[in-house]
Amino acid sequence: MENKWIIVEKFDLFQLASFARELHVPEIIAGTLLNRGVDTFEKARSFFRPEISLLHDPFTMCDMEKAVDRVVNAVRNKEKIVIYGDYDVDGTTSVALLYLFLLSLGVKPLFYIPDRMKEGYGLSPDGIREIHKWDADLIITVDCGITAVEEVALANRLGIDIIVSDHHEPGEKIPGALAVLNPKRKDCDYQFKELAGVGVAFKLIQGVGETLNLDPDAYHRFLDLVAIGSAADIVPLMGENRILVNAGLKRLNASDKVGIKAIIASSGLGKRNLNTGQIVFTIAPRINAVGRMGNAARAVNLLIADSQAQANNIATILEAVNRDRRDIDEDTFNQALGILQQSYNRERDKIIVLAQENWHPGVIGIVASRVVEKYYRPTVMISLDNGTGKGSARSIPGFDIYQALKTCEKSMLGFGGHKYAAGLSIRSEQVDDLRAGLNEYATAHLDEDALIPQMRIDGEVKLDEIDAKFMRILNLFAPFGPQNMRPVFMGKNLQVVGSPQIVGNNHLKFKVKQNSKVMDAIGFNLGDLIYRIEPGRKNLDMVFGIDENEYMGRTSIQLRVKDLR
Repeated sequence: MENKWIIVEKFDLFQLASFARELHVPEIIAGTLLNRGVDTFEKARSFFRPEISLLHDPFTMCDMEKAVDRVVNAVRNKEKIVIYGDYDVDGTTSVALLYLFLLSLGVKPLFYIPDRMKEGYGLSPDGIREIHKWDADLIITVDCGITAVEEVALANRLGIDIIVSDHHEPGEKIPGALAVLNPKRKDCDYQFKELAGVGVAFKLIQGVGETLNLDPDAYHRFLDLVAIGSAADIVPLMGENRILVNAGLKRLNASDKVGIKAIIASSGLGKRNLNTGQIVFTIAPRINAVGRMGNAARAVNLLIADSQAQANNIATILEAVNRDRRDIDEDTFNQALGILQQSYNRERDKIIVLAQENWHPGVIGIVASRVVEKYYRPTVMISLDNGTGKGSARSIPGFDIYQALKTCEKSMLGFGGHKYAAGLSIRSEQVDDLRAGLNEYATAHLDEDALIPQMRIDGEVKLDEIDAKFMRILNLFAPFGPQNMRPVFMGKNLQVVGSPQIVGNNHLKFKVKQNSKVMDAIGFNLGDLIYRIEPGRKNLDMVFGIDENEYMGRTSIQLRVKDLR
């Protein structure tokens, strides 16, 4: 499917020129900032210098004072605290963060993560009853609990205090917990609404640390976990998330945690300087794999390990489980493609809903994302078993899958999630109703333009503008993620120099020239587009990012091709 090229340019030419002069940067850099909502000198300064001192006051979050007071009392009285988490990367890093912090205060907490297959997502009655057997005084949820009204009521009846910390969309009713920390609460005035679950957990330990007058490093040293969980959960990397992830990456690259060092080593990342991309595509899948395929407690035990031998052993297990997960993922994806080849109708199916017996519930979210990438349609994958199904939904830019599911609430047993990712449970006989309801909603809210993949471009750049100074400024845009993706530029009327080559696994490698400037270009997995390149002619338009490539001790600038015509 052809990409639609869209130059963003959220500014007028007078604003662009004025802003560039004020910042003493090229206009293409000023425009790239304006495209991200960075439109004043003060915003630019905090964007380029996302310092930890700019974090918001945790006590501006609704219920924070109550939550902190209860945790401080539990610490002082050596009460039994249980951390109740989720089985994904955000959930397991949140558990590890809170566990290690409480441990540093002299309390050894317990933790509980539900079995994905038996209990499903979030607080479960079975989990609450099991924790009651442990004689727990306090449960703190992380990355879950905001819709668990009945489960929180059960904990209350059993005499266990409970603090909910979560970042998912609240339901109509807030659980009756001792405190409910969630910046998305309608009655919460917290300035930044888009924290990951691990970000909300960090605000809690920040509040406890400030109340106990701890040195900030007593809780800042856990920011490596915040960076992993936030990047993996694909939250917007602007505002407070940008500050947390930026500081966390610095900690991650010098981490003293044996578990983090073990997973970096086992995944082959070596001693390179890690970024958000390596978290998302290399570290996160390994942590996620054990939650998807078995017991996520192993991921927590890796992150809190105090023995290098123990950490290495668990990291090896994670590596093996991730290989198995990839095999199942590939098989499930091929099955999904087989169904779609027989039944998919582009005009009819604005949303793809696939259901199958015995699909592994742990991989359907990954496969749904792959189907979205291939067909550019919001996708729901449902694993059926004995008359009920567990589903994962993934969406495309601009379409709120959570709201779409909300309109089909009567067709499901339950659902929850975000704008672009959600989970659900459903009876087998309701799948057709869900498919019809979602497509009816999509027909009203998705026009044809929205179903064409868009290549969003920050602006046109001339090759002779790309020099060492340009790269120094461009590198300050990191860390990259949603709402602050790596800048993408367009070059027009480029000349192909020499003979293009297909190298490695279908990668397109060539050189381009504009005026007297010649640059290397590489398009990963774009070998099939070699027919669009005609050496010598000066008519190539190209969309690309800009990288620094290190090879044999030498650093050079190269264009990472995304599309060409």
